[in-house]
Amino acid sequence: MRPSQVRLCRFEQRSQRAGAVLVETALVVSVFAIVMAGVIEFGHVYLVVGTISAAARAGARAGAVEGVSTAEVRAETERLLGASFHKSLATIQVKDASVFDQPGVDAKSIDYSSLPDVEVKELKTGQLFLVRVEVPYEAVALMPPFWAQGITLRSQSVMRHE
Repeated sequence: MRPSQVRLCRFEQRSQRAGAVLVETALVVSVFAIVMAGVIEFGHVYLVVGTISAAARAGARAGAVEGVSTAEVRAETERLLGASFHKSLATIQVKDASVFDQPGVDAKSIDYSSLPDVEVKELKTGQLFLVRVEVPYEAVALMPPFWAQGITLRSQSVMRHE
């Protein structure tokens, strides 16, 4: 075999291998992109859940002080929600939570929407109230996945009025 034939044979092997590398790269990059999109979306969900938890806690903390109205509790809650998404996407409820003072109450069995609304200024000292924040996942998702329809992200905080 002459040297020119050896070079030609090596060139043909490289060009065939280059095609295989291109196909392998396309497969790996697409799988990697899907994984990265999932990581970004889950990170964003944790950001939103952390934000609504902090907002519910801050609203309840604000309402624990005497002389604060329910409107001020909502305003404080909305202020923190605005750091992560538009406040109009969330539902904020301020409810009477006296049901938690009863022994043996299962928090999972409570229908929170049926609890009575409360004006925080009118609460007695030591009375429990809760601030509940709910937001539909589709409203805040970066890339709403088809398998996560109808999910609601929620958090609440219960405090005693002082």
